[in-house]
Amino acid sequence: MDELKQLLPYLKMWNTYVDIGIIAIIIYKAMNLIKETRAEQLIKGIAMLIIATKLSEVLGFHAVYWLLKNAMTVGVIAILIIFQPELRRALEHLGRGTFFVKGELLEQEIDSMLDEINIAVTHLSKNRIGAIIVLEQETGLNEYIETGTKLDSTVTNELLVNLFVPNTPLHDGAVIIRRNRITAAGCFLPLTQSQNLSKELGTRHRAAIGVTEISDSLVIIVSEETGVISFAKMGRLSRYLDTKSLKEIIKNGYKAKEGKASIWTKRGSRNE
Repeated sequence: MDELKQLLPYLKMWNTYVDIGIIAIIIYKAMNLIKETRAEQLIKGIAMLIIATKLSEVLGFHAVYWLLKNAMTVGVIAILIIFQPELRRALEHLGRGTFFVKGELLEQEIDSMLDEINIAVTHLSKNRIGAIIVLEQETGLNEYIETGTKLDSTVTNELLVNLFVPNTPLHDGAVIIRRNRITAAGCFLPLTQSQNLSKELGTRHRAAIGVTEISDSLVIIVSEETGVISFAKMGRLSRYLDTKSLKEIIKNGYKAKEGKASIWTKRGSRNE
């Protein structure tokens, strides 16, 4: 009994370490889930609001503190409403047993995927088959994935070409690639609201610019009318690319490199 009493403090300490470890894992996985959505920016805003509330209390700004404190109280309900899609997706991950599955792409995986995309884009451009391929990055595109047909397939040039063949069920929408998997096809994207674009740009290009205005995704466009290869990022459009330069631009986008701003233009052409 005496030995057991001596061990009790160590057992309690061990429980504390396990407890902290579990909480750390949950927070880490929750952050990974948030990274795949636009909720990341909202979380940052909430963090700034909490910091401002604490500062106003410390500095004695009573009116500001009262206002922010009451706003935080109402904010709890607002969070449940705003983050409803993310909460639902987290529960779905738990139900499928995939909550703890997440990995980063290796450089060779990116190269292999881009090689397949380049082969497909070359074929599509040569045959003037319209296409729009979206590469998801940190900002999640689940709301647009839901509008299409889910596939969860390996990225191959044969599959990409077949998805955009005219008069087939999925050729009209966008293909969305998450990491190195084709997540969905036939997806509908938001059109840009910019008034500075050429009126000659068609729906495909406007959708590509639109999705990059609200996310950090990278979008490849092939014109159905001319076969011209274009690329959209951060609401800007680069056109008249060959597959070699396209691969370099995409790799730079994945690695978050800078110094390529000179290629981004907002030039228009014929309706495509």
